[in-house]
Amino acid sequence: MTQTILHIDASARHTGSTTRDLSAKIVERLGGDVLYRDLTTALPQINETWVTANFTPADQRDAQQQKALALSDTLVEEIKAADVLVIGAPVYNFGVPAALKAWIDLIARAGVTFAYTENGPKGLLEGKRAVIALATGGTEIGSEVDFASGYLRHIMGFIGITDVQIVAADRVMSDADAAHAKATAQIDALAA
Repeated sequence: MTQTILHIDASARHTGSTTRDLSAKIVERLGGDVLYRDLTTALPQINETWVTANFTPADQRDAQQQKALALSDTLVEEIKAADVLVIGAPVYNFGVPAALKAWIDLIARAGVTFAYTENGPKGLLEGKRAVIALATGGTEIGSEVDFASGYLRHIMGFIGITDVQIVAADRVMSDADAAHAKATAQIDALAA
């Protein structure tokens, strides 16, 4: 059975982007049908209209509220259609790019991708896998100043995706060749 991959790129750079290169190699390694989302197309920030619409029961939303959630609904459907998420995420100033954060805000929806239960939040998108390609200039992935990998693992788990693998090209500015070789070895070791 062919798997469906949702390939997401968040790098502001289109040329010379380590994460775009790595995420493309991961998609090639995994194989399958690919849905592609480039987050540099300027996703909107959530606002009061969006939040109000999100917390209004679906059958009670007016036309403006439905319009406010239309892109979010599309992004959520892309995740639901995927077996695997491949996310290319550079680390900017110790965190994820604003475009990726905007995507997260649009897809993390109570009652849609997670639910509040008496035992705490429960992700509703179980049975999926995420492979995240991270690249950093100087931060070592897993160090005390790596806020991005833990955050992304947490968000994936929060929506129910607990099978998360990190492919890291960290400290590229210190030794680019070693960082790329390490990441390539991690990609080669991925199960298809």
